[in-house]
Amino acid sequence: MAEWRFRREAIECFRFVRAALDVASGEVELVYAFDDGPELVERLRVPGAPFVLDPPRRHAAERALQLLHLIAGVSYYKAAVPSSLRIEASAIDPPTARFLEQVYENGLGEFAHRNGLALRGRLHFPAAGDAGPPAGRLELAESALVAIGGGKDSLVSIEALRQAGVEQTVAWVGQAPLIRACAERTGLPMLRIERHLAPELFEFNRQGAYNGHIPVTAINSAILVLAAVLHGRGWVVFSNERSASFGSLIPGTGEVNHQWSKGWAFECAFAAEVRRTVAADLGYFSLLRPLSELAVARQFARTQRYDDCFSSCNRNFHLLAERPTGRWCGVCPKCQFVFLALAPFMSKPRLVGIFGRNLLDEPALAPGFDALMEYRDHKPFECVGEGRESRAAMAFLAGSAVWREDALVARFAREILPQLDPAECDLAPLLEPASEHAIPPRLWERVRAAFGA
Repeated sequence: MAEWRFRREAIECFRFVRAALDVASGEVELVYAFDDGPELVERLRVPGAPFVLDPPRRHAAERALQLLHLIAGVSYYKAAVPSSLRIEASAIDPPTARFLEQVYENGLGEFAHRNGLALRGRLHFPAAGDAGPPAGRLELAESALVAIGGGKDSLVSIEALRQAGVEQTVAWVGQAPLIRACAERTGLPMLRIERHLAPELFEFNRQGAYNGHIPVTAINSAILVLAAVLHGRGWVVFSNERSASFGSLIPGTGEVNHQWSKGWAFECAFAAEVRRTVAADLGYFSLLRPLSELAVARQFARTQRYDDCFSSCNRNFHLLAERPTGRWCGVCPKCQFVFLALAPFMSKPRLVGIFGRNLLDEPALAPGFDALMEYRDHKPFECVGEGRESRAAMAFLAGSAVWREDALVARFAREILPQLDPAECDLAPLLEPASEHAIPPRLWERVRAAFGA
C-alpha cells in the first residue's frame, strides 16, 4: 500500500476510532483518524492511580471518557474539516449528537471566520436510536476540583471557595511552569493532568492543515469531569465571568465569540450533558458567572498574595509561538485589558510594579486600547471584557488625579469621552452581581456577600 499523505482537500471522513482508560495507571488513550490514514493517538494521564471504582462509578468513568473522546476530537477535525464524521468506538444518542454539533460549530466559530469556512449546517454527528437512560447518582463528595489557569480569574474563585470553607483541589492540564507556580502559592492540594497531542498533528500543520482557535475550555472541562469521577469529587469549578458570553461584532458576519466555550450557553449545555450521561450529582459550573470582568478585577485587587506569580498574558501558554521574557508582554489584548481593568481598584505603584511598565502612558498602544473599547475597531479575538467595561474603566481613570495625565487616558478624555453617552461610563452597575448562574444555592449564599461588596 502506498504511504498515506495528508492532503487537506482530498480528505472525506474524520473517524473517532476508540478511547481507553487504564484505571491501574490513570493513562488515557484517545484515537482518531482521517479516512484510512494513520491513527492519531492522544495520551493523557490522571494522577492518583490506581483508581478503585465500584460498578456505578466505573460506568460513569466510561461515559466521561466517551464524552472527552468526542469533544477532544475537535483538535484534529479542524485540520481538514471533512464533511463526514464516523464514530466507531460506541454509538451516541440524538441529544449527545446535537450537543456535539453545537460545540463544534460554535467552538470553531473564530476558526471558521479566519479560514473563510462555512461550518454551520455542515456538521452532523451520527446518532442511533432514542435518548439513552439518564445517569444515576454516585453520591459524590461536596468538594471541588477547581481549574486553575495562572490568571486572576481562577485565583479569585480559589480564594472565594477558601473563604467559604469548601474543600478544594486545584487542577490544570499541561506543563506550564507559571500555572504550577500559582497553584503552589495557593497552598492547596494540586492535580496536574498530562496531555500529549498526537505528534502527527504537527506534521499535518506543516503539510497545509487548517489551523486556528479551538474551544480549549470545552476540552479541559471534559478532562476535569473524567478526573472528578475518578477522584470522587462532586463539583468541577471553572472561573468564567459573564463577559465571556459576548463575542466580537464583525461587520458583514455578525457575532463571533472567541471564548464561546467559556460562555453561559456552553456552561448550561455541557452541565446538562454531564448530568444526563455521566452522573446526576456531578456539578459543573463557573463560580464567577454572575460577575463582570471589572468585578473580578476588584476582587483580585483585594489580595496581594499572587502579585508576583500570576499572569493573564496568553503568550505564556502558546504551544509553538515565542513567549515573552517576563510574565507580561504588554502588547497583547489580554495584557492591556487586565491592566485597564485593575487600574480603578489598585494603587498605581502596585499595578505598574506587577507589569513593569505603565501601559496607559504609551501612545503607541492606542490601537490596542481602542479595540478594547470598540472604538474604530471590533473587540479583539481574545478573552477580554466587553467594550462597555473598557469604556467605563477608562472614564473612571479620566476622573482620577492619579491617572488622568497618562497619555492614553488624556487622549480618551479629549477625543473619545465626548462622543459617549454618560450612562456608558458608569462603573457602578458593572460591579453588581447578576442573577444568571448555575452555582449551587448553598454555595452562592456563602460567596455572594464577598462578591457584592
